[in-house]
Amino acid sequence: MSVTLEQIVSLAKRRGFVFPGSEIYGGLAGTFDYGPLGVALKKNIENLWWKRFVDVRDDMYGIESAILMNPRVWEASGHTTTFNDPLVTDTKTKKRYRADHLLEEAGIDPAGMTLETIGATIKEKGLKSPEGNELSEPQQFNMMFKTSVGSVDGSDTVIYMRPETAQGMFVNFKNIIDSYHPRLPFGIAQIGHAFRNEIAPREFIFRVRELEIMEFEYFINEHGWEKEFELWRAESHAWFTEDLGFSTEEIQEVEVEGNDRAHYSKRTLDFYFKYPGGFKEIGGIAYRTDFDLKNHIENSGTALEYLDPDTNEKFVPHVIEPTFGLGRHVLAVLVSAYREDELGGESRTYLALPAKIAPIKAMVSPLLKNKPELVEKAKEVRAFLKKIHSAIAWDDNGNIGKRYRRQDEIGTPFCITIDFDTLGETPDLKDTVTLRHRDTGEQERLSIEDVAERIRTALA
Repeated sequence: MSVTLEQIVSLAKRRGFVFPGSEIYGGLAGTFDYGPLGVALKKNIENLWWKRFVDVRDDMYGIESAILMNPRVWEASGHTTTFNDPLVTDTKTKKRYRADHLLEEAGIDPAGMTLETIGATIKEKGLKSPEGNELSEPQQFNMMFKTSVGSVDGSDTVIYMRPETAQGMFVNFKNIIDSYHPRLPFGIAQIGHAFRNEIAPREFIFRVRELEIMEFEYFINEHGWEKEFELWRAESHAWFTEDLGFSTEEIQEVEVEGNDRAHYSKRTLDFYFKYPGGFKEIGGIAYRTDFDLKNHIENSGTALEYLDPDTNEKFVPHVIEPTFGLGRHVLAVLVSAYREDELGGESRTYLALPAKIAPIKAMVSPLLKNKPELVEKAKEVRAFLKKIHSAIAWDDNGNIGKRYRRQDEIGTPFCITIDFDTLGETPDLKDTVTLRHRDTGEQERLSIEDVAERIRTALA
């Protein structure tokens, strides 16, 4: 079904997935806070990603690098001179806007445009600011956040909030080599925060100023880069379909050409997801060659070569970099899972989340909360199921139908109801419960042990 961003934002706020940042003070554009269900969903995505790309492999090494780094790192990587976006200013209000965004909104593709051609196109098309005012000539704006490391004498040192996590892997290349002696090919992976001074953050959690990135640098011999690129391309598609449950129609590949590639990349393939409003970037793969390691060798004076134990040859490895935006994954999962239908003569909204991703795996409920014997048995069942997974919820508020609807809306795959038959009112049904399935609303009578097996199977 077609879903709007407004529907996702409303559900996310109402059910405690995502809240506007600093909301009681009027908020801060481009910042969001994750609520209890949002944190659980995000952690589930992180854990699945880490399992696929790190835990099950023998050639991947996980790290967690510092957010604040020596500013020379960003000089060596080229970010101090190239991490720019074209900026225009409303000549009356002095508000600033991304020039490429204004072009896109006017139906003009800014891909490959220089600063000069952007300015010329704005004039030719007569584009105005959102307020209807004239725009300044475009200027390059560096997106890194500056801060400072203070000292007693006041001579502060300017440093940057990292705009990407990749450099943390490159500056730790020697540490991994020295500590673990890996053989090529091998990767260094991490999930971490990055910061970008977006002029016009927008589209909920799609474009923000504080983001999380799941990525790794896979170090290879230059001669095999095409083969490795294709292997990670296939593995990325498996991640989207097998782990996240996306359909093949929800993911597109976009080859990034020429000047649109990052300064470090020889080839970049972006993955686009079908968000409300069209396909937009969710991740990608870049062939960074030996750009980063060579620059760090030159700027730090540290030897960052790899010694081949078979040939005794020293060389600087090349790199394949698969990158995935975590916040954009959260948004994509919500969009992909959002459903509206009619059940029992009533309209309902539900999230068809795969059980592995769902924040809550099952809800246990006594049919009536004012019957101590039902409550006691329901708590016993819940304690048993929590041995399988900790995310087993409890709900005894309102009638059973309302409880089901609440769980549907947050994507809980199973609801388990304990009634008087569970207690033995009907002898043949003693120690059985009602298991309700989220997507269909169908119910079946099963033993508690069979319910446990259903949950295990869904989470496998």
